[in-house]
Amino acid sequence: MTNFILHTEETAPEGSKALLQGAKKAYGFVPNLMAGLAESPAAVDAYITLSGIFDKSDFTPAERQIVLMTNNRLNGCTYCMAAHSTISKMQKVPADVIETLRQGTSFSDPKLEALRVFSAKVNQNRGVLSDADIDAFIAAGYSQANVLEVILGTGLKVLSNYSNHVIETPVDDAFQSDKWSVDIPVAV
Repeated sequence: MTNFILHTEETAPEGSKALLQGAKKAYGFVPNLMAGLAESPAAVDAYITLSGIFDKSDFTPAERQIVLMTNNRLNGCTYCMAAHSTISKMQKVPADVIETLRQGTSFSDPKLEALRVFSAKVNQNRGVLSDADIDAFIAAGYSQANVLEVILGTGLKVLSNYSNHVIETPVDDAFQSDKWSVDIPVAV
């Protein structure tokens, strides 16, 4: 079995050191995901860069978390579900939105439900969508730009979720109160 190192600012490859220093400054600690990704300066840079770009999307913080947490759930990423539950609370995402995403149930709000369903379809169908899938998403009040932004968020989650699976990233103390178990049934 390959054991991946959770790097510190001192042990990280030269190209990752400044990125981990920036993460520590932003969060007050270096999240284990970034510590693991630091093995590859390109991977940790990609994660930080894509996260920043996705934050510039037209989605509200709650909508961004719907895209991200839907992917986390479908990809079975216990680390990211815990982290994004905590982050969602910090971003003042309503508690019922967070719980719906953690449980994999449906939203009563038709627009949020359309986003959840569309995000799930992008993930599960690997981007192969029907015209009806796209038309339903746009009819719910989203745009063609939002279609592409869901794909952007999905790409971000492929990077982080798959890396967490390979690295076996432990959940940080800061996210422990929001631990999540993959044994919860997945619903689309």
